[in-house]
Amino acid sequence: MIKEEGKSMDVVSNIEIDRVKESKLPQVDFNNIQFGKQFSDHMFIADYKGGEWKNFKIVPYAPISLSPACAAIHYGQSVFEGMKAYKNEDGEVFLFRPEENAKRINKSAARLCMPEIPQELFMEAVKELIKIDSDWVPAIDGCSLYIRPYLFASEELLGVRPADEYKFMIFTAPVGGYYEDEIHVKIETEYTRAAEGGVGFAKAAGNYAAALYPAKLGEAQGFRQLIWTDAKEHKYIEESGTMNIMFHIGDKLITPFTDLKTTLAGITRDSVLTLAKELGVVVEERKVSIAEVVEAIKDGTLKDAFGTGTAATLAQISSITYNDERLELPSLDSRTLSNEIGQIIQDLKRGKVEDTHNWIYRV
Repeated sequence: MIKEEGKSMDVVSNIEIDRVKESKLPQVDFNNIQFGKQFSDHMFIADYKGGEWKNFKIVPYAPISLSPACAAIHYGQSVFEGMKAYKNEDGEVFLFRPEENAKRINKSAARLCMPEIPQELFMEAVKELIKIDSDWVPAIDGCSLYIRPYLFASEELLGVRPADEYKFMIFTAPVGGYYEDEIHVKIETEYTRAAEGGVGFAKAAGNYAAALYPAKLGEAQGFRQLIWTDAKEHKYIEESGTMNIMFHIGDKLITPFTDLKTTLAGITRDSVLTLAKELGVVVEERKVSIAEVVEAIKDGTLKDAFGTGTAATLAQISSITYNDERLELPSLDSRTLSNEIGQIIQDLKRGKVEDTHNWIYRV
C-alpha cells in the first residue's frame, strides 16, 4: 500500500493484473484512426480510502459502477492528464516527459482539495499498463497511443466538502492527428475561460465544460478554436482552445506567461521554449496584448502563430479573426521556426535524434 503521508512504498510490485481473454486489437485499422473513439484492452484502477492508496489493479477496459451520489458528479472534484506513447522503428516504446505529468496532476489535485498521487505510483501504473498494451502503440508516423490518467471523487456524498474517497484510473487509446484541417481561430472577447484566483492553471474537468458553449458558438461561425482573453478587460491573450499559444514576431518568440495561474503550464509549451532558446531565438514570457498581435499581422512582422499541447503537439494557426475582421497569417510552409521545432519534437518522441534533455522515458 501507499500512504499519502510519509509515502511508504510497498506498492507497485503488487499490481493485480487481469488480462483480457480476447484482444480487440485485430478490429483496429491503424491507418484510419479517429481521435478518442477506440480504446485499448486494459485500464488501471486504484482506490483512495482511509487516507491511503490501495487496491492497485490492471483490468480489462470496461464500464465502471458509480453511485448516483458520486461526489465528482455533483461537486466537480475531477482532474486529469494527457500523455502519449510512441514507437520507434525497432519497436521500442517511448513516453515524453511523463514525470512532468505526474507533478502536474498533483498540482491540479491540490487546488481541488484532492489527495496527492505519489509519483512512484503514477509512473509504475503508466509503465505497467503500457507494457501490457504495447501492441496498441501505433508504429505509423503521425499516430501514437494517447494515455489518460485521471483522478475523481468517488465517495457517496451529498454535502459540499472535499470527499474522503477517490479513484485514480488510467486508460489508453490509439490516435491519429488531432487537427486534420487548417486552423482558423477567433479572439473571444465576451466569454471567459478562467479568472485570476481561479482554477485555470489546473487540468480540472470543469474548465473544459465551461469552454464548450462559447466554443460551440465559434464553431457555428466556422472557427476551429477560440483565443481566450483575460477575464477583466479582454485585452490580453491567454490560451487558444485547449492549447498554449505562441507568436513569432520579428526575431522573438512571444507567449503569455503563466504567473497569473489562469493558464495551464503546458509540458509541450516548456519543451518548445527550451528548444527555441537553443536555436538562438529570443523568448519572451509576458502579457501579450491583442493590439500588438493584430498590429504585427498587419505590418508583416508576425511570422508565425501556433498552439502547443499534448494532443496536437504544434498546431499552426492559419487565420485570426478579431471584431469580425479576418486576418490571414503567413503560409504554413513558410514558417521556419514552428516547422523546425515541431520536427525536432517528433523525432525526439520516436528516438530518431539524441535526447540531450533526458525527456524520453523508455517503457
